[in-house]
Amino acid sequence: MNETNSVLYQRESSYIPRIAAVHDLCGYGKCSLGVAIPVLSAAGCDVCPVPTSLFSAHTKFPTFYMHDTTNMLEDYLNAWQEEGIDLDVIYSGFLGAAEQVASIQRLYQEHPKALRVVDPVMGDGGKMYPTYTQELCDAMKSLVNGADILTPNLTEASILTGIPYAGQDLTDEQVDELLDALLAMGAKCVVLKGIVRGDDLIRNFVATESERGEIVSELLPYMLHGTGDLFASALLAAVMCGQEIADAVEFAGEFVCESMEITREQPNFELRGVSFETKLGLIAQLLQE
Repeated sequence: MNETNSVLYQRESSYIPRIAAVHDLCGYGKCSLGVAIPVLSAAGCDVCPVPTSLFSAHTKFPTFYMHDTTNMLEDYLNAWQEEGIDLDVIYSGFLGAAEQVASIQRLYQEHPKALRVVDPVMGDGGKMYPTYTQELCDAMKSLVNGADILTPNLTEASILTGIPYAGQDLTDEQVDELLDALLAMGAKCVVLKGIVRGDDLIRNFVATESERGEIVSELLPYMLHGTGDLFASALLAAVMCGQEIADAVEFAGEFVCESMEITREQPNFELRGVSFETKLGLIAQLLQE
């Protein structure tokens, strides 16, 4: 496979780029905005949250409270429009309702030059997350067309394309089938995450219309909630620091792995989310390179 390496963002001098982070806010169990804000801030970005829902804790907990923010988003974005806020990136993730896709598309229309980064957070392990509906998953498909970076895991790629979920151990031919389908839907660059083939490695594949590449990192023997959010945010942080896309994917994989190793040393680590805080210096270093 060819290696794909292209720069998606060029920072000018001391300019601080502004990112609309369209994600949920989770009180306990680090994910979504609780990850995106510190990680992208460490990369020298101005992170502007657009909260799609509020959670007491992430959905792996047996008990959690969710508040859907759909009804406030129109007034929220109207206020932004009146202030003339400009955006360099629109970065979307977990959504609370199908109607929220319209808010993201509104941001696209109002900021046509902004980089579109879509982490289509819908499920894992072959199953949708408990707050998701088929209507919401169908609405999410409309964000694929025009996405400058699309970062699905294998479950999300299956939901988006309609190709049946076949587990985590896929052949190159099966990977190509998913990548081809996502590119055909209009994504400009696809980062397909989480292929596992029983060799203690985890593979992420990067594809554009002209190039493809495979980036490998260490597979740890445990799973944590929020690693997808951390991966997408670290990937975007590297892109905003001027890294080429394949290098940004490699950085994100290593950053998640190192953060997971620290997490395992924490009490109740299986549920608390990924402990990335002491590794934020690695993000900040990207600005100096």
